[in-house]
Formats: sequence, structure tokens, C-alpha cells
Amino acid sequence: MLLQQNWVSPHWAWQSLGKSFLLFVFLMLQTADLEARRGHQFVWKTGHWGRCVGDCGSGGTRSRAVWCTHTEGWTSHHANCDQKEKPESHRRCFKVCDWHLELFEWEVSGWGACVPGGEAGACVTAQHGLQRRSARCLQKLNRSTVASEICEHLAPRPPLEQACLVPCPRDCVVSDFSAWSQCGGGCARTMRHRTRAVVAPPLYGGAPCPNLTESRLCEMAACPLGEEEHTYSLKVGPWGECRLPHHEDVSMAGRAMLDFAADSGEPSVSWLEGHKAHHRAWEVQVGYQSRPVRCVRSDGKNVVLSLCVQDAVPLTFKSCVIAKDCETSEWSAWSACSQTCSWGELAPGFRSRRRGVQSLAVGTGKFCPELEEREACSAGGRELLQPCPRFSWRTSEWKACQVSLLLDQQDPRHHKHAGLCGGGIQTREVYCVQITVEVEMNRLKEVSRPVDGKFCLGPAPSASQLCNLPCPSECEVSAWSVWGPCLPENCQDRQGRRGFRMRQRRVIVDPVGPLSGCPHLVESIPCEDPVCYEWIISEGICVTDHGKCGLGSRILKTVCKNKKGEEVPHHLCSEYPRPEVMACEIPCATDCVISEWSQWSPCSHSCSSKNAEGSQSRSRSILALPAEGGKACPPDRVLQEHRACNDHPCVHFYWETSPWSSCSEDALVALNATFSWSGEATCGVGTQTRKVSCMKSSSGHVTPKRCPDSTRPETVRPCLLLCKKDCIVTPFSEWSRCPTACQPDNATAVKQSRYRIIIQDAANGGHACPDTLYEERECEDIPICPVYRWKTHRWSNCILVPDSVRQGVLGYNEACGHGLQSRAVTCLSETNESADVTECLRWAGPMPPLVQECLVPCKDDCTFTPWSKFTACSFDCESTKTRRRSLTGRSRKRDKCQNTDVYPQVETELCPCEVFTSQPHGNWSDCIIGGGKSEPQSGMRSHGDTKECGEGIRLRAIACYDKTGRLVDPSHCSSSGYIEESCTVPCPFDCKLSDWSTWTPCSSSCGTGVKVRSKWLKEKPYNGGRPCPKLDLKNQAQVYEAVPCYTECNQYSWVVEPWSPCKINSEQNSLHCGEGIQTRKVRCVSTTEDHRGETVPNALCNQAEIPDEVQKCSLYCPSECAVSDWGQWSTCPQVCDPNVMQTRTRQVLRSSVNTKPCPEDSQVKPCILNQNCFQYQYNLTDWSTCQLSENATCGRGVRKRLLSCVRSDGRTVSVRHCQQRRLEKPAELSSECLVGCVVDCRLSPWSAWSQCSQTCGAGGQMVRGRAVLLQAAGEGRPCPAQLAQHRSCPVKPCYGWRLGPWSPCRLQGGQCGDGLQVRNLTCVVHDASVSATAKPVENALCAELPLKETVLQLPCSVPCPGDCHLTEWSEWSSCELTCIEGRSFETTGRQARSRAFVGQSPESPESCSGQVMETRPCSGGKCYDYLWKTSLWRDNVRTVWCQRSDGINVTGGCALQTKPAEVRHCSPACRKPFSYCTQRGVCGCERGYTEIMRSNGFLDYCMKVPGLEDKKADVKTIAGKNKPVNSKMHDIFKGWSIQPFNPDGKLKMWVYGVSASGLLIIAFLIFTSFLMCKKSKQHQSTPPQQKPLTLAYDGDIDM
Repeated sequence: MLLQQNWVSPHWAWQSLGKSFLLFVFLMLQTADLEARRGHQFVWKTGHWGRCVGDCGSGGTRSRAVWCTHTEGWTSHHANCDQKEKPESHRRCFKVCDWHLELFEWEVSGWGACVPGGEAGACVTAQHGLQRRSARCLQKLNRSTVASEICEHLAPRPPLEQACLVPCPRDCVVSDFSAWSQCGGGCARTMRHRTRAVVAPPLYGGAPCPNLTESRLCEMAACPLGEEEHTYSLKVGPWGECRLPHHEDVSMAGRAMLDFAADSGEPSVSWLEGHKAHHRAWEVQVGYQSRPVRCVRSDGKNVVLSLCVQDAVPLTFKSCVIAKDCETSEWSAWSACSQTCSWGELAPGFRSRRRGVQSLAVGTGKFCPELEEREACSAGGRELLQPCPRFSWRTSEWKACQVSLLLDQQDPRHHKHAGLCGGGIQTREVYCVQITVEVEMNRLKEVSRPVDGKFCLGPAPSASQLCNLPCPSECEVSAWSVWGPCLPENCQDRQGRRGFRMRQRRVIVDPVGPLSGCPHLVESIPCEDPVCYEWIISEGICVTDHGKCGLGSRILKTVCKNKKGEEVPHHLCSEYPRPEVMACEIPCATDCVISEWSQWSPCSHSCSSKNAEGSQSRSRSILALPAEGGKACPPDRVLQEHRACNDHPCVHFYWETSPWSSCSEDALVALNATFSWSGEATCGVGTQTRKVSCMKSSSGHVTPKRCPDSTRPETVRPCLLLCKKDCIVTPFSEWSRCPTACQPDNATAVKQSRYRIIIQDAANGGHACPDTLYEERECEDIPICPVYRWKTHRWSNCILVPDSVRQGVLGYNEACGHGLQSRAVTCLSETNESADVTECLRWAGPMPPLVQECLVPCKDDCTFTPWSKFTACSFDCESTKTRRRSLTGRSRKRDKCQNTDVYPQVETELCPCEVFTSQPHGNWSDCIIGGGKSEPQSGMRSHGDTKECGEGIRLRAIACYDKTGRLVDPSHCSSSGYIEESCTVPCPFDCKLSDWSTWTPCSSSCGTGVKVRSKWLKEKPYNGGRPCPKLDLKNQAQVYEAVPCYTECNQYSWVVEPWSPCKINSEQNSLHCGEGIQTRKVRCVSTTEDHRGETVPNALCNQAEIPDEVQKCSLYCPSECAVSDWGQWSTCPQVCDPNVMQTRTRQVLRSSVNTKPCPEDSQVKPCILNQNCFQYQYNLTDWSTCQLSENATCGRGVRKRLLSCVRSDGRTVSVRHCQQRRLEKPAELSSECLVGCVVDCRLSPWSAWSQCSQTCGAGGQMVRGRAVLLQAAGEGRPCPAQLAQHRSCPVKPCYGWRLGPWSPCRLQGGQCGDGLQVRNLTCVVHDASVSATAKPVENALCAELPLKETVLQLPCSVPCPGDCHLTEWSEWSSCELTCIEGRSFETTGRQARSRAFVGQSPESPESCSGQVMETRPCSGGKCYDYLWKTSLWRDNVRTVWCQRSDGINVTGGCALQTKPAEVRHCSPACRKPFSYCTQRGVCGCERGYTEIMRSNGFLDYCMKVPGLEDKKADVKTIAGKNKPVNSKMHDIFKGWSIQPFNPDGKLKMWVYGVSASGLLIIAFLIFTSFLMCKKSKQHQSTPPQQKPLTLAYDGDIDM
């Protein structure tokens, strides 16, 4: 109890404390909450934006999660956060859909420079870096920037960073120095030098190139007294600027004023003040220019001119033209953009602007700049442009299938006839249309106007394909049924006593195609007394009136049936008496017994005519003779009965119908719905009509009353109206473009055309197609080219240097010599009016020269008259032409002028010779069948057959040369420029077979068999024709076809006549009764419809089933029991079972008088298989080959298999046996099949020949091509490999300007200094081949001069002794790639060349500085390695140099860190007696001494080897890899058979193995010694250290 109290009290106390604690915590939380709210400790947090959802385009929305969190991270209620600062949770966005792929794309910038990254260290091969680029999302239409999320939905953002490599810095690489130049002769102090060239320029911050020149002073003997130490040279300076004379020279200074405004005024030479004149735009000012001339000494110092000048002073002045730059007008405004629509960045439009020429360049003035400027349309302009239309291929509907197109390939001469069917080819038009994009709707709008096919990209759709034209098939009907009973027209409403007998046949195969319908299916014959119903009688048992024999009556059972055999109520037969009882008689024992009547024989004729009537008979025979007193037998004539049959006439009647008319609209029938019938849309219901008439089989039309109305066919029927199809044509294409360039005034009229294409033909009464599909018209407003011409005026007087300038120079006092003269040139229009010079520059070619050099003869010069004209040429090729001049004035008396070698007075030239020779050039062309000479006009469509083989021509181009061997136009040698030669392309001939033979008869007369037909070889193939099928060896036919056939088993049957009376042998039997013989006639008759009942040879009937012709019979004697003949055996079950019996019975016709029993009246036998019981089953033949219509060669056909009935003993029997047993038939006896068409490759006609690939010269090619329209199929001829043909172009001469070589520097009288280099410009003719030799021709043949930038003269200089000068350019170095570890870093390499500065003055060699280097990119470069090479050591010194991998010795390129040492030192130095520093850098001993080594590997001293004074020492030194080693050890080991060292000085592996084994042995010995001496430890003193002959070992173990 105390325990309980102690327990309860704390529990209660805890409860009280807990409640208080909870209350305290709650209050604290509330306070904290308020504090947190006050202190804003709750903030909003947001998640990531989700995907854009909603409608495509700008109507999408995206959302994100928003929640309120405490700053410590836990989530709170939204109310705790400031609602004003709540972020949005939904936002509108652009929803990207799949079709936006055509509207947006990423645009990426190019990669930036590779920026090295990471820690800087020693560069070995390359440094890693980073490349960056930017990407933005663009709208394709206006190239504006949109949100990146749009493109990210369509395609991932392209990578914006990629790693890259920066090659290490590469220093400049130079070649070896050349040999030293030769020193000059004499005693003057000269320099000699050597140079080197730049092999590879510095790259990626590498060291610059070193000095390319080295100079040294030549060692010369001192000059003797009296001899000059220096040489002197006449140095000419550069020509100064062309200037006008000064004021004091006005009277002599001249200039020519050229007036471009004057029509016909001649230029005048006026003398005006140059510095005061206001020059007009087209004037040419003639001034003068001068140059300095001084004498320089070999040390570079100037001296008096007299030390250099021995003869006349060189020319220091000359006339010149004051330079004037070309001046142009201001630019015109920019033209409109060349494109009216935007293709994007790939094909921007261009705009242009022009400016005119106000003043042409004169003298050395600047040439005119470009007068036309083009630039891409600006971005601002492009935004205003609509996007350009796109283009795609379109096709018309397929045209009707044409079998003739396919048959033309096999036999182009085949006769086209109607009824062709099966496989064929159908074609369609293929054309290109433009499609525009509507920006607002963002959808495509098609414009069906055809455009040029070159705008459509990708392959065009096929324009032809194989097709199948259904083959028509005739209607197949069954055989006629037997004639039916005589029936009235209507059994419910019979009128009169007239009726009809009818027979029917049914449709087996419906007709296909446009053939007429099926023949009539019902025939009728009028008859009398028609009967609708009749009593059908079945006989009962004969009941005698008195006793067991005698007269009695037979009660009949009657049923009323209609003509269909259906039982009907009795009252329908009430008009006919109902038979109920029929008299009968049972013979008594003594009466004569007669058999029952036999069946009526077949009717002898199927109808009755005047000459023949049908009849049939029946008979009965005497079975038993009467006894005495009995009823006698009737006479023979009573035993036969005859009656008429088929008494109807042989004519029959039937309804004949005309074909149905076409479907026409019927106003009474309307149908709003649209049906689909035979795959075509239908638009309503119409009617079809036909005529119906009654026909008599022998005489034609008869009155309709002769045919039964009940079978009259209908004359009107509803039909579905096919929708009208109007003809659809494309709009006309745009008119073909007229030429924009101007045309000459006499040019022929240019025409433009347009066309349209039928894409759907009219059908079913739709609007017909238009007649005009192609239109043509003449171009209007074609600009006529304006005619402008230059007019040149008379040359001015020759203007010389002013006298004041000339008189200041010694020896030039006379006013004569070379000067300049000018003339005016004006631009005239076609009407001779003054025009702007820009027009002449554009239409009349370059301006004629304004200035030319002239000569004013001096008083001592020879003067001549002008040259006369050349004399006329004769027609002889060896003739010449001459011109003459004569001396004038005092020159006639001067002897020097009479020297005709120096001053010729007659010039002779060869006359042009019109004799040309031709040479064949290039190969023969392909054999061209058609299109060789006559070229079809481009753009015209070619229709009709294209000849592919046969006779053609091949061409070979010629080059035509004149007598001097210069190439001339080929028309001088041949009108066509070709040699022509006939050629033949052999035509392929296909294998030809005969037509199909007729089908053989069916191999079986009953059931299924085989019938065959064959084709035989007529012609073998050759020249690549279609091959023949393999020969069928069994049938000796090339093609053999067998199809199953079926012959009805009951086409022929045995027919028996009645048995003759039983003939009793009367000689042995006086009573004439008992056993006897009776006979009958058996014959084989046809059961077919056409020959029914006709007797045929017995061999056609089944011999196994031939009936008996003779049989035993019994004529019962009087008073004997008489029985009837045996009845038929009962049928066995379908499944034969021996336990089931087959029975037959006979009746007792007369009882016997005595008690002799009657013979048996029944017989039984078991149903045994294949004896008296048979089972039947259907048998299927194999499928036949695919059978085509007679008018088809390929395409869809039918394959068949036949059904026969086979008995269990293997015999084929009539199908009715299987049908009677209702056996299950196989499902499919025919199916569609396909015979592949043999299609030859079909090609388009050859195109027109293209333009020549070269405008002139040899090697030009013309090409024409064709396209594959239809690929070959089956065993057709494949497409040829050659779809293009080439032929060489006629070799036309190429004329061009050829620059001659630069002349040496011309100083014009000086020995050194500044001069000019000139080169000639010559018009040459060549054939543009690699080995072409160019020959000069008249300049007029080269038309315009080459570019005005072509330089014909250059300033040059010849260094004077003591001058610094640059050497000539070195050859371009080989192309070198920047490579990293042997792999190319760049696709293009670099080449370099350099010029070195050479100084000739020993006084100031430092003044010659500066060298020039040029680099250029190159292709086809190689990677080169640079390696240090060393020579052999010689006295511890060797040569070290750098060599490139191609064997060139260079400076630079090899890493200095890896450079081998050039001088070798031993450390410490070898100071021991008889020691020296070896080639390995260690101290060794001389010959005859051996090394004594210290423990640290260094040499201690050299010890002489006894007895080896005169011998070669055996002990040698060897150095290890890391420290010196005693060489004697190597010599000791060298005598072993096993060497411990490798050739490189390293220990072999077996040495380490031996050492390890030794260690193990030593360890084992130590361990054993430790065990033995564990108790007592003895101190062993070491022996005194001796100094043995140490073997230094450089292994890992101390020996």
C-alpha cells in the first residue's frame, strides 16, 4: 500500500507538471509566431517553371509551385508570408508545336580564338585551351531573335564551348649559310659576305629570325705607291616629278589644250603660264622632269663629276606629261534590290550604284576606280521583303493505260489493232510549281502556275509506270436444258388453249469489258392445251375379283402437283378426272405370262418437221407359255407399241435485246447522295434503255405474240450517273524572259513563249480541254544598243624640254631630240553629237592614246620622208610587199645617212598566205545517231520514237594552222570544224519465237487430263538482245505450256435396243420352252448437245462398261412357276461395310400347277469395297500456268485447277457421282495471277548539245544527255551505262596578252644608281593546252588590253660600290604544316621567302641593316620533325647541328633544352699519372695500364700490367649507366661465352637471377649459424684490410 502511494503521487505530480509545460510551450510558440511575423522571418519560395501547355503559338501558359517557408527551412501556411510580395505562379508563354520546325532555327556564331587555360608551364607539344561561341534562336522569315525555349523544344541548343589546342611557340627557322662571296681584285678594301634564307617563319609567339647576312673584310695587300685605292662610278638618281616650267621659261614652256566639247576643232598649241592657268578637265599638260647625276667613290663619298665622265654626260631631262588622276562624279542613289523576295542568308539580293567619269587619268595619274558598286541588300531592307516562294514537283493524273507503248519496245513494226489488253504503260505530265508562305496565317498556299524545272530540288517523280488494262471476256453459258411441259402464260389467269414449252440455259461466266452482253437464255415453242397442274399416279397392288387369279382391279394413289413437281391442293386438278381404279389381271397357273411394258425409247427427233417426225416405242415379251385350257399368248404385233413424240415444230422463239444505252439523267429520279461505283465517284441516278424484239430462230423478227410475255426482258433500268469531270489545266506559265541586254539594230526578232499543262482530262460530259496549250509572241521594248564612237583629232607639234633647262647642261644646246605630242579625243553619238565620255568608255572601248612620243631631228641627224604605203600583194604565197622612204635636206649629202644597214630606206615583208593545213585533235567522239549536225532547239519538247542504233557518224575535231604554223579559226579548213566518219551502232535483236501452236486435245476422254501448246525458236538473239528461254529437252520446244483439262465422262454412252424374244433350241426341246438365248443391239452414241443421239465409233465409249449383247433367258413351260426378271440391287452405304448386304428381288407372276416350288425370289451379297461397293472423292489438279487473254502479252491473268471425281478403285467417273453424294468441294478453283511484263529500259530523247566547256583552245567538250524514264523490268533490256555523249569542240584559237620577261635594270647612261626595268606586252595565239607554244600575232586580235593594274615598268637600282643593297628574293620554301605529335593541326601550311641586306663598305658595316621576309598560305604541305644531329667525338669535341626530317640542315626548330653537349669534360679532372679523359666522360688509363678504382667509382691510380708492354692491353674500362665502372671487369667477362652486359651497357636479366640466388644462400647460412651459436657468442676479429685488385660492379648488390 505504501508502494502504491509512492507510485501514485509522482504520477499525479507529473500530470500536473505536463499540463503546465504544454501551456507554457503553446504560449511561447504564439509569442514566437508574433515575433517571427514582426521580424519577417517567412519568405516566399518558387519552383522551376513547367512546360508550356495549351494552344500552339502565343496562347500557351506555364506554371510553377509557390510556397511560404521559414528562414530556418520549414514550410508554413501562405498566410504567414506577405501577400503583396507573392511571386506569380502562372505566366503566358509561346507553345511550340511540330510545324514550327519550318519557322525557327538556331543561329550559331563562329568559334572564337583558342584561349589557353590551366597552369603555365613548359610547353612540350601544345597547350590546352577553350573556344567559345554564341547561339540564338531566330525566326526564319524575318531573322528576328525569339526566346531560346522555342528552339530548345525543336532541337537541343548547340554546344557553346569546346576544347582546343594551341601549339607551342615556334621559332624562326633559317637555312645554312651559303658559301662566301669572292673578294674583288686589286688593292682596294672590299667585303665578302654570305647569306641564308628563311625556311619557316616564327609562329605562336616564337623567336624572330636571326640575321640573314654575315660579312667579313677581305684580306688584301697594301696598294703600291701611285695606285688608287678607290674606284669611281657614275651614279644616276631617280627621275623627278614631272613639272611645268618656271615663270622665266614661259616663252618656251608648252602645253596642249584638248577640247572635248568641240565637234571638229583641231587642237592648238598655246603657251600659257602653268601656275596661273585654270585647267579644264580634259587638257593634257606637257612638262619636263630631271634626275641628278653624280660621281661616287668606292667608299661611298661623292667626288667631282669629271673623275667619272669620259664621254657625254647622260641625259638628265626629258619631256613628260603632267600626272592627273581620274576624277569621277558622285555615286548615284542605290538601285532597288535585285530580289523582290527574301531567300535568307544563302542567296541575298544585291543593289548597285554607278558613277560617271569626269576626267580620265593622264600620265602617271591614278586610274579610274570601279564605276559600279554592288552590295548585299541591308538587313533593314531584307526585313521588308516577303519570303521567296518555294518550289515542288507536281504531276497530272495518269493517262489511260496503253498496251501499244509496251508492244512498241518488242516490235516497233507491230500492227496496232483494237482489243489489246494486259500489261501496258501509262504516262503523266511532271511539272514544277511554286508554293508561297502566307506569313499571317503560317500556312502554305499553292500557286499551280508551272515554272522552269530547274527551280525544283530533288529528283522529279516518275513520268511513266506499268499498268494493266483489263482483258475483255465473252459471256459463257451452259448447255440448253430439255424442253419443259406445255404451260400457259399464267396459271392464275389462263386465256385460251395456247401455251408455251420452254428451255433455259444459265450464265457460267459474266462478260468483262466493252463486249456485248450474254446471248438469250430462254427459248420457247408455242403449244396447244397447256396444263398447269396434273394428277401424279402411283399404282397399288392388283386385287382379283374372284380367287387368286384372273381379272381384278388396282387401286391408284393420286397426288395433284404443279409443273415444278410441288404438291398442291387437289381442287387445282379438279378440271381433270381423278383416276382412282385401274383394271388389272393376275395370270392363272395355265395362262400365258407377259412381262411389264419397257420404258419408252428416246425420241428419234428433237422436233418435228415436214420430212421427219419424232417417234418412240416400247415393248414387252412372253415370259411363260400357257397350258392347255389356259389363256393364250397375244400375237407379236401386240407386244410392240409406238407413239409420236416431240411433235412441236423445229423453229423456236426467243427475246432478243439490244445493248443498254449510256446512262442519262432522268428528271423523275433525283439522288442527293454521292456513291462510289467501280472506284469512281457517282453523282445521282439515271436510266438506261434498250430495245426488245421477238425473234424466230430461222427467219428473224416476228410479232411479239409469238414469244411469252412472262420472259420478256426489261427495257428500262436505273443506273448510277458518273460525276462529270471537267478538263483541268494549269494557268499559263510566265512568259519566257526577253533578253535584258540591248540588241543590235539589225538583230532578228526575239520571241517569248508560255505554256500550260493538262492535269486532268475531261470525262463523262465535262468541259473539254482547250485547244491552245502553247503561245508565242514577239518581245516588245527590247533596248537597241546605242552607237558611240571616239573621234581623234590631229596631233600637236612636238613639245621639247624648255631651253632654259636644256641650256644649263653641257652639250645640249640645240632644241632637238625626243619630245611629246598630244591630241584631242572626243566622244560622238550616232548622230555625231557630242556625248559624255562615259558612254564611249562603255560602248566604244578604251580611249585612244592622248599622248605619243615624237622626235625633232637635230642638225646632225638623218632625216627621212614618211614611209610610203606597202605595195599590193599577189595571190602567190611566196610574194612579198615593200614600202619605201627617202632622205631629205642635207641628209642626202651625208655619208653616214647613206648606210642602209643603219638607216634602211626599203622595208620588205611577206604577204599573208591563204594556205591552211588541218590536223586532227583529240579522240573520236561517240557514235552519234541523229543530232550530229542538226541541233534541236533547246526548250522544245521532242516527241516520237528516238533512234538508238544503226548508221551514224562520229566526229573528230581539227586544229587549223596557217603557213607560219599559227593557229587560226577552224572554218578556214572545214565548214564544221570536224572530220566526219560513218559508224554503226549494232542494233540488239531479241530472241524470236513462233506463235503459240493450237492446244492439243485433252489427254483424257473422261475426267481430268492435260492439254499443251508450244512455241519454237525462229531467230536467236544477238547484240545484247533478250535471251531465249531454256530449251525444254523433253518436248523439244523452246516454250512449253501445259494446262489441266476436263472431259465429261458421259459425252458418249452405250445405247441398247430391246432384247429379242427368248430363242429356244427347238431341236432339243419339242415344247419350245426352258433355257434359251436372247440378243440385242448395242451402239455408242453422243450425248452432247450438238450431236445428241448420233452414233459414233464404239471406241469412244467406255469399253469396261459395254452392255451384254447376248444373255441367257428362260421361257417358262406350261404349268411351271413363272417369275419376273431380277430387280436392281439395293444400294450400299457410302462407307462400304461387308456386314451390310445388298439385295435384289423378283416377283412370282404365275404359280405352278404341281407342287414344284418356285425359284428364289431374292438374293443377297455383302458390300465389298471395289467389287460391288465404291467410294468417291474429289480430286484437284495442280494449278495451271497463268493464262492471259489472247490479246495480252503480260499483266493480270487467271490460273485454274480442275475438279474430277475419282472412284476408290482409281477410275475417274462422272462428277455427278460425287455431286449426288454431296461431298465437300474445294473452295477455290481459279485465282488471279500476274505475268510480269518484260519492259525494256525507256529513255528520254537526247538533249541538245551543250555549249563548249571552253570558249577557245583544245580540250573543250560538248555533252548531251538523256534520262531514264522507265527502268527495265523482267528480262527486258537494261538501261545503258552511257547516258551522256561527249564530243570535242572545234579548236578555236585563243588570243591573249603575254607579258615578256623583265629586262635588266636600265640606267640610261649611268653605271649605278636608279633606273627602270621594263617588259613587253605581246598579243599571242595558242591552243590553251599545257604544252602550247604561243606565237605572236597582230595586237588587234587580242581586243582589249589587260587590266590597268598590269605593270610594264618598275623602278630598279644597281648598287654602287660601297652601297647597301637587298639581295634577290630567295626561292619559296617547301610547304610546311603546323603539326602536333606528327598530326596536322591546320589544313593549310605556310611558305616563306626572304631578302638579305648586303653591305659593301668596310667603313660602316653597321649601317646596312634590315631584312625582308614574306609568307603565304599553301596547300599540300607536310609535317616536318626537327632533330639534333652530332658528329663523332674528336678530342672530346664534336659538332652539333639541327636537321629537318627531309635532310635540310637548319638553324632553329630544335628545342634548346635537348641540345647535346659539344665539348666533353671529366669531373674531377684526370690528374693521375698515365690517366686521360675517355670519350665517356670518365678517367681512364693509357695503353699498358689498368685502372685501380675507388669504392666511389672514381679512378684511384693507374697500375702497369706486367708483360704487356708490347701487347694490347686486355683490361679496358666501361662506364655504367649511372656511375663509372672498372673497365677491367668488362674485359674479363668479355672472354666468357656468356656476356653479362647488353650492348647498351645494362646488366642482363640472368645476372639479377644469380644475385638473388646468392642472397638466398647467404641468408640460409646466416640463419644456420645463428641456430648453432645461439648459446655462446664468439667475437670474430676481422682480418686486416688489404687492397686487392678491385672489380667495380655497377649492380644493385655489393659484392
